[in-house]
Amino acid sequence: MRQWSVLGEGPIHAARQMGLLLALGAALTLVKTVMVPAGQRPLFFGLAVLQASTAAAGWSPIWARLHPRAPLVLTAPAFVVLAASIWAAGGIAAGAAPFFVLVFVWVGLHFPARAALAVTPAALLAYLGPMITAGRPAAVLTGAALFIPTLLAVAVVVARQVDHHRHDRAALRRARDEIAQAERWRAALTSTLAHDVRSPLTSVQFALETLHDDEGDLPAAQRRQFTEMALRQTARIRRLAISLLDADRVDEHGQLRLDLQPVPLRAAIDNALVYVTSPVSVDMPEDVKVRADPQRLEQILINLVTNALRHGDPPIVISAVPVPGDQVAICVRDHGPGVPEDKQQVLFSRFSSADAAPESVGLGLWITRELARAHGGDVVYTPADPGACFTVTLPGAESPSQPPADSRP
Repeated sequence: MRQWSVLGEGPIHAARQMGLLLALGAALTLVKTVMVPAGQRPLFFGLAVLQASTAAAGWSPIWARLHPRAPLVLTAPAFVVLAASIWAAGGIAAGAAPFFVLVFVWVGLHFPARAALAVTPAALLAYLGPMITAGRPAAVLTGAALFIPTLLAVAVVVARQVDHHRHDRAALRRARDEIAQAERWRAALTSTLAHDVRSPLTSVQFALETLHDDEGDLPAAQRRQFTEMALRQTARIRRLAISLLDADRVDEHGQLRLDLQPVPLRAAIDNALVYVTSPVSVDMPEDVKVRADPQRLEQILINLVTNALRHGDPPIVISAVPVPGDQVAICVRDHGPGVPEDKQQVLFSRFSSADAAPESVGLGLWITRELARAHGGDVVYTPADPGACFTVTLPGAESPSQPPADSRP
């Protein structure tokens, strides 16, 4: 439904356009005042005053606070002036006809097509009434059969064209926004790749060079430490690659392949925390199991913990409890400022603007949600006091339910 003026953002623009049209009419009526017989001059002067007053009202700022279709009331004085002009001319509408057309064009420019239907009865009365009074039956029939339907058709065509124009402009604006967003994503992705790949590669290179140059002087424990560091960093690069591939798969195919099996949750959390350098507390029973893809579960846990470390404050606590429906709720909570209210709606969108960290591309929470849903669960954010809590639900190990068909291997 089109409610706003095509030339502006509200009814004030429509009212001002009609004000200009009435001001032009007032000027022409004043000129005509000196050309008509003296007996008709008061009438035409009064019509000029009415048009000028209505034109001034059209420029009032009050229209900005009214309903978008409120300016349609300005057609009433316009039709009164046109009817009086036709009556004064003895029922001849030649001089008034162009202004009828302008009024209906104005209606089509600023309002839906059915608004033209709404003003048509008033136009019909204003156009045909003076002719009937003047006893011009032929003109009445012609006006009723041809002129008034033509006015309505003009308004409808203009309104439809305006609608198409508005939709085209909206599509163009969306395309521009998408291009600008894609450019921001590209820049953010480049920055993320430069940070998340270069840093671990530097560590891997250092470890390999140290081991390569070693001539047997390094103790076995230290050699193992360098090896484990290189393995952790290569795993970090691998997770980044998986995240990017997941984004591409979901975007193109709408599905992820899972290797579902019973997984001890506490062991999965401990394995995931090996890749985290900051301390994280775990508060949960030892015997909780979930039905999940082990690698995808690790990815979910690392994404949530990394998000908590990046945006929250310690302590970071992971807890898990069974919930009704044979599900397990895993909560990763931090004690930071939480997520601003204006960012909560876009937390789980792809390339989310909620993550303003320069090293983040905004994929982590989106992928986490897609992975959770592929398992038959979900992930939600709830404010904590203080901090933030991201809770992912996954099926329990004994759950008979299966994830959506398009997520199975």
